[in-house]
Amino acid sequence: MGAMETKAIVKKVEELVEPIVRTLGLELVEVQFRRERPGWVLRLLIDKEGGVNLEDCVQVSEVVGDILDAEDPIPHAYNLEVSSPGLERPLVKEKDYQRFAGRKARITTRQPLAGRRNFTGIILGIEDGLISLRLSEGQQVEIPFSLVEKAHLKFDFK
Repeated sequence: MGAMETKAIVKKVEELVEPIVRTLGLELVEVQFRRERPGWVLRLLIDKEGGVNLEDCVQVSEVVGDILDAEDPIPHAYNLEVSSPGLERPLVKEKDYQRFAGRKARITTRQPLAGRRNFTGIILGIEDGLISLRLSEGQQVEIPFSLVEKAHLKFDFK
């Protein structure tokens, strides 16, 4: 299964699952579909204010599992996992950068900006598709959302 097919499956699952997760009072943070040991894993990361608990994960797993069985968007066997995004939650949508303004994050870009691809600092917000980040070194940088390869909150274990 190629990258294009995997992306198409993720998009279809997002379209099926997001409205259901929202009706349960939760947010669908990210859908991941990848080959791991021992096979394919469809992972749904969910969240809500105050964090998710085991009952939230079980409820989503049961409801979404039934929908995926009925719609059958994945042409082969896979394991469904539903979990919290954790302390270092991925930043996937533009609205994440508003919601988590004031928090520390690590952003990796698809191509270098000012000679680098990795940026760590405090999120100042996002406006017109530009993420404002105050770097650990003190300067401020604007990163086009369209260039973000991956990003997540950064938790300092002090």
